[in-house]
Order: sequence, then structure tokens, then C-alpha cells
Amino acid sequence: MAASRRRFSGQLLTGGVIIIIGLLLLIQTTGLYDTGRLWEFVPSLFVLLGVWAIVRSRGRNLVGPVFLIVVAGTIQLLVLDVLSDAFVAQWWPLGIVLVGAAIILNRARRRDVPAELVDRLDTIVAFGGVERRLASKAFTGGEVMAIFGGADIDLRDATIAPPATLNVIAMFGAAEFRVPPEWDVRLEVLPILGGVEDSRLRHPMDEDREAPDLVITGFAAFGGVEITD
Repeated sequence: MAASRRRFSGQLLTGGVIIIIGLLLLIQTTGLYDTGRLWEFVPSLFVLLGVWAIVRSRGRNLVGPVFLIVVAGTIQLLVLDVLSDAFVAQWWPLGIVLVGAAIILNRARRRDVPAELVDRLDTIVAFGGVERRLASKAFTGGEVMAIFGGADIDLRDATIAPPATLNVIAMFGAAEFRVPPEWDVRLEVLPILGGVEDSRLRHPMDEDREAPDLVITGFAAFGGVEITD
């Protein structure tokens, strides 16, 4: 069961959403079907993304996903005529209350969260920020997705099991990784109108190493990926 949950990662979720949108466009442009009605349910995809982000982070990331769920959910209900413009105009401050409550709850939880002893990192950040500190004894890598948000990952207390690989997607967001100075990290992230930087102080390389300790792959679109120590 754990292995199957691991396979359903953030990259699979993103790829699935892109495939669905692409298929809708293809069906529309080829004249196979009028997909106009189906486009009305696109906001639900963002609601599911927010729910998935909360579940994936086990409640550590609340602010951004709650904001995304409230906004996308409201738009979806408006499109389906479940809510009226007058109702939204009257009750929209409730969304601010919910986001504020999420901020308080998120801060209260973060204060008592110890270093995590997980060997694989899986993090999705949407319209918010998350901080995680790992103290794994055999870190193997994982996946990080930051969409209109920021992920601050501290790996300085972790012991790596090389070669480890981190797949990163930063879209209008940023992912920062703090690593021990002795780690040999290779950045293979594709910048698309974004930035990728290893800003650590340089340390002597071990010429006997056949491969780097950590390889970071993925892409940064209108966002950034940075390695610090």
C-alpha cells in the first residue's frame, strides 16, 4: 500500500492534469466533440490539487491549499450556478477567515514539529509556503513541487544514501535546499524563464567519487531552485 501511494506522486498528478487539458483541447480543435461544457469543471481540478497538497503534507501545509480550495471552489460553484453573485458578494469575507484560521493552525503545528526521520521527501506546495527538516539516516531523494509558493527543505541533519535523486518542479514558486557542505550535489534542473543556482561556498571535491551524492532534476518555470548550506 505504501509503495502504491509513493508512485502516485506530485509529478504524476501534474502530468495527469496536463494530459486532461491537452486532450480537451485536442478534442475541441479536431471537432470530435464540443468540450465547452467540460471546461466548466476545470476549477474542480484545482480544488483536488489543494486537497491533495493537504493530504500529502499530512497537514503541515495548510495556508496555500486552503486558499486554493476556497477560491477555486467558489469559482466552481459560481460557474455551476450553485451560488449567486449576490451570495458571494455577501459572504466572501468568510474565505479570509478560513485562510486566517489555517495560518494560525499551521503556525501552531509547526512550532512543535521535530525533525522528520523519513528517507523519502514528497512535498507539494500551492499558494503558500512550507518548511521541512529531515534527519533521515538513509535519505534516498524524492519529489518537490512548488506552485505559486515556496518550499524550504533543510537536509543538514540527514545522512544520504547515494546516489539520491530529487525531482523538482517550481512554477511561479521557489524551492530552496540546505545541504551539508560535504555533499556533492549536481543540478540538472532546466530553467524556463527561471533561475537555478548553487550558492554554497565551494569545498574541495573528492576525486575518488564515481558519482555525486545528490542529483536534483526537473524544471523551474518563472520560479527558482537554489542550493545553500
